[in-house]
Amino acid sequence: MTIVDEQGRPEPPVDADEAGTLLGFLEYHRATLTWKCAGLDAAGLRATVGSSTMTLGGMLKHLAYVEDHWFSRVLFGNERAEPWNSVDWTATPDWDWDSAAEDSPEQLRELWEGTVARSRELFAKAMEGGDLSQPADRAWPDGLRPNLRWILVHMIEEYSRHNGHADLIRESVDGSTGE
Repeated sequence: MTIVDEQGRPEPPVDADEAGTLLGFLEYHRATLTWKCAGLDAAGLRATVGSSTMTLGGMLKHLAYVEDHWFSRVLFGNERAEPWNSVDWTATPDWDWDSAAEDSPEQLRELWEGTVARSRELFAKAMEGGDLSQPADRAWPDGLRPNLRWILVHMIEEYSRHNGHADLIRESVDGSTGE
């Protein structure tokens, strides 16, 4: 039975196996980002805090890129999908963050939600063929290949860090606060 909190986030299970626990925490953090971006228009998704240029819209696009990078490109060795494969990452290393200002809230949410859905499918596919210790198809430049466990924990860390940023940005937009 999944317990959902007052913000609509699924509580991580307290009695699952390793994969279920880790995936539960990732889903919780994905839902936290959804909550922090909910109901905002383009101006809200472009708001910044202090001297930072970080926006919630940029965060959605960045995390869509990160989801695709780790679950598709690294884990399964796939080439980058659109829009990532047309980007000159050398010339514009922060393209995911910066280009979000040109996208509508609907485009940003659709991109992130679609990428998360694909990541969920790829995780399930990986688990059908093995467990969390299976190595990724794509090696890092030094030859090391992270395993699925490392990728999952890294994704939890990525969302946790950015959800802290999202708290501050959202509060600056409309005063909404919460964990």
